[in-house]
Amino acid sequence: MLRSGQLIITALIAALTVVLILLSKPLQADSAETPDAAAAGAMALIMVEEAGCIWCARWDEEIAPIYPKTPEGQAAPLRRMDIKDTAPKGISFANKLHFTPTFVLLLDGREVGRIEGYPGEDFFWGLLSKMMERAQAQELSG
Repeated sequence: MLRSGQLIITALIAALTVVLILLSKPLQADSAETPDAAAAGAMALIMVEEAGCIWCARWDEEIAPIYPKTPEGQAAPLRRMDIKDTAPKGISFANKLHFTPTFVLLLDGREVGRIEGYPGEDFFWGLLSKMMERAQAQELSG
């Protein structure tokens, strides 16, 4: 019979194992949230990354925790993709992906802008806002 301290440690190890398993899998959007299933006029931001990318890690530290809470994150939910993967169904990129991170703004599954590299927190938000403004103007002009 396990003592209460041993039971707590066993439970913590089991919980940590589950978390590590979940973190080791690539982040995937639910099918209801993927750009090909999105409503007309929907935007999404694809972060193209790869293992070992230090600038991806820096973006994850500086931006990822707050991105979903921002107006930009609400308007263009983040999706992640490994640079070696093929584009998900219903997504078309204007050009080949060469660098990580690359942030591709999609409108109805079609690329309308991209940021290659991570220029740091101060510049990222301005570049993303400009890209989103152009996408919205493009949508309005048809």
